[in-house]
Amino acid sequence: MQRQTHWMPTVIASALSFAFSFPISGAAQAAEPMLSPVVVTATRQETRASDLLSDVTVIDREEIERNSGDTIVELLTRQAGIQSYRSGGQGAQTGFFVRGANTNQVKVLVDGLPLNGAADQSGSSALYNLPLANVERIEILRGPASTLYGADAIGGVIQIFTRKGEPGVKADGFIGYGTHNTYQANAGISAGGEQWRLRVDGSRDSTQGISAQTNATRQDADKEGYYNNAGSVAFSFLPAQGQELGASVRHNEGRSHFDSGNVPANSNYDFYNDFRSSQWQVFSKNRITSSWRSNLLYGQTTEWTSIHSLDFMGSPEVSTFETQNRQLSWQNDIDLSLGKLLLAAEHLEQQGSPSQNFDGRDSMRNNSLLAGWTGNWNRHRWQLNARHDEHSAFGSKDTYGLAYGYQLTPQWRAQASYGTAFKAPSLSQLYMPIYGNPALQPEEAKNREIGLVWEQGKHSASATYYRNNVTNLIGYDPFTFQSINIGRASLEGVTLAYSGKFGDWNLRASYDWLDAVNEESRKQLPLRARNKAQVAVLRRLGLLETGVELNSVGSRYASTRETGRMGGYTLVNLTARYALSKNWSLEGRIDNLFDKQYETSRADYFNYTNLNTYGTLGTTAFVGIRYTPN
Repeated sequence: MQRQTHWMPTVIASALSFAFSFPISGAAQAAEPMLSPVVVTATRQETRASDLLSDVTVIDREEIERNSGDTIVELLTRQAGIQSYRSGGQGAQTGFFVRGANTNQVKVLVDGLPLNGAADQSGSSALYNLPLANVERIEILRGPASTLYGADAIGGVIQIFTRKGEPGVKADGFIGYGTHNTYQANAGISAGGEQWRLRVDGSRDSTQGISAQTNATRQDADKEGYYNNAGSVAFSFLPAQGQELGASVRHNEGRSHFDSGNVPANSNYDFYNDFRSSQWQVFSKNRITSSWRSNLLYGQTTEWTSIHSLDFMGSPEVSTFETQNRQLSWQNDIDLSLGKLLLAAEHLEQQGSPSQNFDGRDSMRNNSLLAGWTGNWNRHRWQLNARHDEHSAFGSKDTYGLAYGYQLTPQWRAQASYGTAFKAPSLSQLYMPIYGNPALQPEEAKNREIGLVWEQGKHSASATYYRNNVTNLIGYDPFTFQSINIGRASLEGVTLAYSGKFGDWNLRASYDWLDAVNEESRKQLPLRARNKAQVAVLRRLGLLETGVELNSVGSRYASTRETGRMGGYTLVNLTARYALSKNWSLEGRIDNLFDKQYETSRADYFNYTNLNTYGTLGTTAFVGIRYTPN
C-alpha cells in the first residue's frame, strides 16, 4: 500500500533542517545544577526526583504542549521502559506494557483515583481515551508498587495529574489541524485569590482516521473515525496556611469506529463504540502540626461503553458495560528526626453493570492498611513499605517493598530493591456466567532490581537491571472456557537512560532490553520487542525551537506460539515551535517522516496461520497555534 505525502511535511522538514545546520556552541560545558522535579507517585509523598530509589519518569506540561497533535498513546510509547500496541488508528483498542508486564498489570491513576476497569475480562484501563488538554503532568513509576497502590501494580504505575487553578485570572487555548482531517481544540480559564482557586477546561479531539485493518473490504475498508469531547472543573478553598478543601469533576465522551473480527475484515456493517468516562472527588488536605500532614480523599470514577456490532448470526447487537470505582483514602505524612513516615488506610469498591453480566455478583470490595518509611543519613538512603489488603473475593494479601541506596561519590549512587505485587482477578474473570471462576487467586509477582545513577549539573544518567517473576497468571481452559490460574512468566531487562543540556541543546536518550518469557512454554510473550531505543534532540534558536526524535523498536511475535513475526522499525519525528509574541506560539509536528510501513499488532489473535494486520499511520503532519499567558 503506497502512502501519500503532502506539502505540509515538506515545509516543516525544510525549516527543521535549516535549524539543525547550525553548529553546536558551548557543548558539554559545565552548567549550574538543574532543579530536580518533585515526584509523588514513587513514595506517595512529595519527593525530589534526585532523592528517589525508584525508576521514574516525569512528563511535564511543557513536554505535553511540545507534542501537540499527538495523543497520550504516542506520548507514553516514547518513554523508557514502555511498549504499546494499537488495533488501528486513534481511538482503537490500545495496550501498554511497562517492563513487559501485561497491560492489565499496570495501575493507572488520575489524581489518585484508579482508572483500571472491573467489568472487562482483562481489568485494564481505557487510558488511551484520556485527552491531554487538561493534563498538567504524568508520572511513570516502573517496577512493582502494590505496597503503595494495591492490586494491578505488577509492572508499574502511570499517574496523571490534571491542571489546577492559580492566583489571578488567566485564559489559555489551542487550536490545530493535521493529516487525516485531524482536529484539536481546547480552552481553559484559571482564576484565584488568596483563599480560593478555580480551573475550568474544555476540549475536542477528532479525526477521520484510517482503516483499522489493512486488507479490509466492503464497509470494513472505510476509515475509522474518532471524536472525544471533554470538560473539567477543579475548585479549592484555602481557609488558612496549610489547610485546603477542594473538589473536582471531569467528563469525556465520544465514539470510535472499528472493523469486524473477520479475517480478512469484510463486513458491510459499520462497527463502532460509544464511550463515556467521568470522575469526581472531594478532598481535605490539612497540616495538623508542623510535622503532621493529613490528606483525606473520597471519589468515584465511572467508565461506560456501548459496543455496536453483530452477533454470531450476523444480526446487529448492542453490548453495554459500566464500571464504577469508589475510593475512600486517608493518608498521614509525619516528619521524623530521621526521614518521613507514611500511614494510610483505603477502602475501594468496584461495581460492574448490568448485573446479569456477572451472575448477579457485580461488586468487589477491598480494605487496606499501609505504612512506609523513607529517609537518608550521611551516604545512605532507604525506602521501606508494607501493605495489608482484605479483598472480598480472595481474602487477605500482604505485600512489601525494600529499597536501599548508597552515595558512592557526589555524582554516583548505587541502589537496589526488592518488592512484591499482585493483580486481582476482574469481575468478569470471577463471576461472568460460564467463563467466570470464583476460586481464582490473584496473580503474584516478586521483583528484584539494581541500579546505578549519575547526576551532575544539568546531566543525569542511569542503568537499571530488573527481574520480575510472575506466578498464578490467569488464563482460560480451552475445554471449559473457564478462567483458571495457569502459567508463570519472567520479565527480565535492562533500561539505560540519559538526559542533559548543552547550551541551547537538550538531549534525551534511552535503551531497553527486555526478555519477557512464558516459563511454561519457554516462548516469548506476544507483542513485546526485545530491543527498543529512543533519542530526542531539542534546540532553541532565539524565538524558534526545533526537535527531532528517533524511535526504534525491534521485532516481536503476534502470538503466544512465537508465530506472526512482526519486523522491527525506526520512526523519525520532527517538531517545531515559533514564538509569535510573548503569549502566542505557532507549533508544528511531523510523525513518521520517512513514511515507514510497520505494525504493532495483528488481528485474530488465536488464528495463528492467517493473522490480519492492523493499520498504522504513515507520514502525518499537524500545525496549530497556542495562547499561553506568562
